[in-house]
Amino acid sequence: MVDYASFQQIPSTILANLLTRENVMAMEIRPLWQGMPRIAGSAYTVQCAPGDNLMVHAAIYRAEPGAILVIQAGDLEYAVAGGNVCAVAQKRGIAAFIVDGVIRDVGEIRKLGFPVFARGLSPIPGGKNITHPLNMPIRCGNVNVFPGDVVVADEDGIVVVPRDRLTDLLKKAQTALAKEASESLETWEAAHRSRIEAILRDKGYVD
Repeated sequence: MVDYASFQQIPSTILANLLTRENVMAMEIRPLWQGMPRIAGSAYTVQCAPGDNLMVHAAIYRAEPGAILVIQAGDLEYAVAGGNVCAVAQKRGIAAFIVDGVIRDVGEIRKLGFPVFARGLSPIPGGKNITHPLNMPIRCGNVNVFPGDVVVADEDGIVVVPRDRLTDLLKKAQTALAKEASESLETWEAAHRSRIEAILRDKGYVD
């Protein structure tokens, strides 16, 4: 069983240090209200056609509690979700939305305290006409996301942890976080300066 609560304690920066650039979503996908807490959960993937949000509306009734809806929208003009959709998702236990696209009703969503990361806002509603299989591999924020991958998102960014590396990455991340917590700034500075000076010497740098 995946320990999502432990993943929620790990900053995205720690995970980004342990993974590759291919696991970090585009920086344009960002928190849409200030003070949003770090989130972590299993990816429930949704793909929408351009100008259409039918499958988001379907997904909020199908995703398990604790899941994060990771949404590949088809464009940046039509909102894939608004206040009521987010309210229902929150009521059903969905943890958050990650949207490679835009949403609307951010004021309502902020009042709900429902975490949404997206590229931006648009008041234009999408249609509800085009179906697509749910919980299939998608590409969101330049990252390939598979159902069951763990998504960790905070104010620094969004990291996708592959489902076949969850145990290994959590242990490594917890070790790194514990090391950070136990290390004083003076100790870090001494080690950092020594490492930087060694790199400079290797590069032939002379003051």
